[in-house]
Amino acid sequence: MPATPLGTLQPRSQVIDRAWRALGPGLEPLSGPGGAPLTRAVKLLVLPLVLRPVLRPELAGDLLTDEAADLAAGLLREDGPRLAAAAGWFTLLKRVRRALRVVGGNPQDLYFQRCYELAAEHGAPRPPDAEEVARKVVLELAARDGGRTVEALKAHLRDPATERSVAEALSRAWGARPVPAAPGAVPEANALSLADTVLDGCVPADRAASGNRGAGRAPGGAVPADGPRPRAQERGADRRDTGGAERGTAESALAALVGDGHGTRLGAALWASGAVSDWGPEGVPPHLGLSAAPLPPRPGVGSTASTAALPAPLDRTLYERVFTVLRAPGHHDLPPVPELVDAETARSCSPLGLSDESLRVALLVGGRLAAGLDPLGTAPGPTRAHRAIDRRWRRESSVARARRMTVSPFDAPIAHGTGAGGPGAGLPDVGRTGAGAPAAGLPDAEPPARSDADRAAAPAPDGGTPRTGPASTLPPASGEDLLADLGRSLRTPWIAYTRRLWARLHGRDAHAAGIDGPAELWSLLDGVSYSVLMDHRARVRAALRTLTDTTSGSAA
Repeated sequence: MPATPLGTLQPRSQVIDRAWRALGPGLEPLSGPGGAPLTRAVKLLVLPLVLRPVLRPELAGDLLTDEAADLAAGLLREDGPRLAAAAGWFTLLKRVRRALRVVGGNPQDLYFQRCYELAAEHGAPRPPDAEEVARKVVLELAARDGGRTVEALKAHLRDPATERSVAEALSRAWGARPVPAAPGAVPEANALSLADTVLDGCVPADRAASGNRGAGRAPGGAVPADGPRPRAQERGADRRDTGGAERGTAESALAALVGDGHGTRLGAALWASGAVSDWGPEGVPPHLGLSAAPLPPRPGVGSTASTAALPAPLDRTLYERVFTVLRAPGHHDLPPVPELVDAETARSCSPLGLSDESLRVALLVGGRLAAGLDPLGTAPGPTRAHRAIDRRWRRESSVARARRMTVSPFDAPIAHGTGAGGPGAGLPDVGRTGAGAPAAGLPDAEPPARSDADRAAAPAPDGGTPRTGPASTLPPASGEDLLADLGRSLRTPWIAYTRRLWARLHGRDAHAAGIDGPAELWSLLDGVSYSVLMDHRARVRAALRTLTDTTSGSAA
């Protein structure tokens, strides 16, 4: 099939935005202040229930052909009355929620899809029956949480006796840490060798040969014209080498890492003053950016948290750690809040802030992968996993655009970095907060509702746009700031990657879901890479939009 010219493609987000605004009044509860659909409205309603890209592959890409754009606009237009009815149900459910004094959970996450179902079944809400229907829905969803809410966490830790007991438990657990007597290399050489073996053997044969997950391709499978192509010799080597023997070796290496406690040893080494980073590239700290301090501090109890300004993972209070778990999907399957707090007390003082050894090893292997990623380079990576993910990034059109906007052979060093283009270039100072520091957080714990445009300028808090201090809670103020941030993220991809990986591992730990074998580990590592890439796309679009608006304003 011939490649689709890029000039005929339209960003799907823009197609949805235009079609949404054309639906007219009635959608205000599902829209932002400017009239664009809320991020959760797109994520929970438009994509899965209206466009349904699983059934319509032509609508699955980030860029749509003219025909696909017309189809998407037509589907939204046909569903306009039902969406307006869903908006009416959402307004009613929120009013009933307030009357019943239900405060747990995010109303959009809880109610958007249920409102769509109510609109399909009943049409627009009509009194007096609608009030009773709404009341039943609100109480049903509230009962499902079983007290596993942020409000229950606040009430639990607000009790002085409980807070004092938790603080004492944290102190005891911290004092019992296995701190090495002398600092050493982080991680150990044997652990790195085993991690490389896992990364060489965990990649499926089709991914090892192509690196493709569907990202960065135009409709019909065409590769964007401005994205660099993977090297033929890389593809050939990976096709020849991938096989059952390598997968078996990867299983043995992963079992050795877990059995010998290499994840625990890595985490313990981070507590020793003077540890030397041996991750590979210059500028990668021993803790991989999981802390803003040279040594991860003892966690406090805490009493507040904000998804827009979460500290680095290992710097979070116990309250912030449990808060992120309760904000994530599936939290109603967790133990009650008192048990969660007890488990997190032990977990927060454990190596790498994780209690399961397979998850600690996953962070070690993922750290090895992240430290060797090179989205801006051309040389093949050290393992099949590196090459598969680098190929995806290098042919991604948003990376090519960012490269043209931010990188040149004669780039001056970005502030606090080691120089343009080199490993660690543009790396913020350790401990720095504000616009120069990387962000941290949990992908599923999002800030309050915003439109797609706002969301693109300030993506999820676990990687990308910095949000670690009061000055960084808003998107960069200018196109130049956005470009500088893009340059930093491409030169130091391990920052966003390891923080998002830790967030997912922490969630698995809370659900007692370890890693079972190289295939499951690769699925996790690959998914984190794809998620970070999607955030990068959004940030490139935000930078282009900001620069366009600035240029238009200057011209006017």
